[in-house]
Amino acid sequence: MFKSTSSRELLAGFRAILPLLCAALPIGFVFGAVASSKGLAPMETATMSAMVFAGGSQFVAMDLWTHPASWSALGFAALLVNLRHVLMSASLERSLALFRPWHRIPTYFVLADEIWAMAEARARRMPLTPLFYLGLALPFYLGWIGSGLAGAIFGAVVGDVTVYGLDFAFPAVFIVLLMGFWQGRQTGLVLAASAAASLAAHHLLPGAWYIAAGALAGLAAAFVPRGKGRANAEVTA
Repeated sequence: MFKSTSSRELLAGFRAILPLLCAALPIGFVFGAVASSKGLAPMETATMSAMVFAGGSQFVAMDLWTHPASWSALGFAALLVNLRHVLMSASLERSLALFRPWHRIPTYFVLADEIWAMAEARARRMPLTPLFYLGLALPFYLGWIGSGLAGAIFGAVVGDVTVYGLDFAFPAVFIVLLMGFWQGRQTGLVLAASAAASLAAHHLLPGAWYIAAGALAGLAAAFVPRGKGRANAEVTA
């Protein structure tokens, strides 16, 4: 009985993450190809994917990559990009009642936007279990490493990946995740504020400050109070 339940939880997690995994594999391949063009060996690319496991900061690192690399600039850019993980971890903490203390460190290590979204969606319906989370995280983690390695090895053969539209896979995944959390006008206000701030910062400031600007503007917009009449109208609709 226990084995049957464990298998069902693992399989349920895998089924939940599979569509997003299929979308993430081309992104990992693109990263591997970009890393290879910057002079990283395939095993160096795979090691970076395994240790960092954050697509956004890895792509930003490649944009800033020089020989020799400026580790302070790379580290600061990665910090800016990954500040959202603090908020995601705090949000996910509420759903980890069934997790042992020694489960939590690996849980947060493999946290990614897609994994967080599927874990939160599960927690809204029923308790989040460690095995369900493992079914989400393990294939996604291994898939990210493997696709990056494949991109580093075969990227030169494929050539410019933008010709195939693979560069759009990254924003497409986030669009899907955002739509899953859509809650009416308030969500639209948050997205509009974040987009406006990030575009302005990208135009006016060097480096990755546009990421922090977008995040802070989105947070500020989320705390804008709504009128009772408008809130009631949205609930009725």
